[in-house]
Amino acid sequence: MRVLVAGGAGYIGSHVVWALRDAGHQVTVADNLSTGLRSNLPTDCELIETDLSDPGAAGRLMKSNPEAAVLLAGAKAVGESMQDPGKYARNNLAAALYLVEELTRAGCYNLVFSSTAAVYGEPLYSPVDEEHPLDPQNFYGFTKCEVERLLGWYARLKGLRPGILRYFNAAGYDRAGRVTGQEVNPQNLIPRVLEVAAGRRSFLEVYGQDYPTRDGTGVRDYIHVSDLARAHVLGLEKLAAGDKGFTINLGSEKGLSVFEIIETARRVTGRPIPVKVTDRRLGDPAEVLASSKKAQQLLGWKAECSDPETLLSTAWAVYR
Repeated sequence: MRVLVAGGAGYIGSHVVWALRDAGHQVTVADNLSTGLRSNLPTDCELIETDLSDPGAAGRLMKSNPEAAVLLAGAKAVGESMQDPGKYARNNLAAALYLVEELTRAGCYNLVFSSTAAVYGEPLYSPVDEEHPLDPQNFYGFTKCEVERLLGWYARLKGLRPGILRYFNAAGYDRAGRVTGQEVNPQNLIPRVLEVAAGRRSFLEVYGQDYPTRDGTGVRDYIHVSDLARAHVLGLEKLAAGDKGFTINLGSEKGLSVFEIIETARRVTGRPIPVKVTDRRLGDPAEVLASSKKAQQLLGWKAECSDPETLLSTAWAVYR
């Protein structure tokens, strides 16, 4: 298929591009390169530098005549979303609307959307399945939840076939070593841990040690980015085969605390990682674990390389 990947030069996006290429698909990438890197893409991959929050940008992308699309573009830092909601409204809500409108107008109905476990908010039970109530506790999660609703309406009114993938915590790097550009100003735990190991930060801030968890720190379901990328390919191919759309979780079904990640990083890197415990961040739940049974049933997918050692060692291969 000819696949348009919006946000394809970013951390997750570049892994999705490589997975699509490995599966034999033709890829065009749209990215404003605010956080993405051209160096993470195949050298012969077409890159259109554009910003989807520009109302006219999505229409110009239709010149690539896509048969399917992946929407990864957007802002993703939980804390920042609570301080600058306007940025997230533009980059996540408006950009999605512009792209979906132009895709359906051009007759491209197969779309995989990068959503998030943040749409669930504080879990009422664990592991979280797709039937869990949606109650985002931060503005980032709210924007993703609203885009999901938008896609549902476009499915009803315009024939869109949306595959919604609710990520849990992406980590790691391409095991083949093809993606080596590091995230710009990373907000997630593992890149920050490795920046300390690499000597770029003097210590790691741990946001809260008073959660009702086994060691007082937040527990998350970490999934290797290569596992995520493979799910995008399977999702697009299922839509192309005639599926009308789906919503599924992507997680490892296992939880790791902040301190467990730090201890694994110390073991993998062989370096000390000083920490400083500070206050909780607004909007952070104590524990979020996934149920990925639906992904296994619908896509034949399960996490294959999301163990803590692989997560940390593939990332450390880049950061060291």
